[in-house]
Amino acid sequence: MSHELFLSLITFAFVSAITPGPNNTMLLASGVNFGFVRTRPHILGVVIGFTIMVLAVAFGVGKVFSLFPQLYNLLRAISIAYLLWLAWRIGTAGATDPIVGEEAQPMTFLEAALFQWVNPKGWMVCLSVAANYVAPEDPWGDVAILSAVFLIVSVISASSWAMFGTSLRPLLRDERSMRIFNAVMAVALVASLWPVVKEMI
Repeated sequence: MSHELFLSLITFAFVSAITPGPNNTMLLASGVNFGFVRTRPHILGVVIGFTIMVLAVAFGVGKVFSLFPQLYNLLRAISIAYLLWLAWRIGTAGATDPIVGEEAQPMTFLEAALFQWVNPKGWMVCLSVAANYVAPEDPWGDVAILSAVFLIVSVISASSWAMFGTSLRPLLRDERSMRIFNAVMAVALVASLWPVVKEMI
């Protein structure tokens, strides 16, 4: 990978990781509702899960969608349905309850890792990376660089969004403020689906 391409990759990785999307919206909401310490498994799940996804797509999973585009459309439809369900859960939450019920818990490591496979923004990023930054004739070195870059960038991005949410906790102590925040997060999560829906129309 050339120096210019490497700099381009870092820029692309940082911008795609730090901008609002399903992962960052849910990390922000989790930081507000649970605090940073309890959100750490969620953060690690996003980081590890997405890095594994980058590896898998770069090594050929993306080619399956090229051969069977209807499979990709099915995945996008499932992703949209799942994210709308998550938005409903967040939007109908109470003051300390992002998932209805008093025993609500933040997303676990496994849940967050598995979520990457139904995250439409994640798929778009991985497919773009595999197409533009991996040389077909010798993919091993490029894939190793991709994985390292996205691992580091994901840690920075996921931690920043969760910490930002945690910093908002003192401002959202009453029931009304928390309900408004959760409703806004639900709308933001739905809005993050627009690029995928637009592409399908």
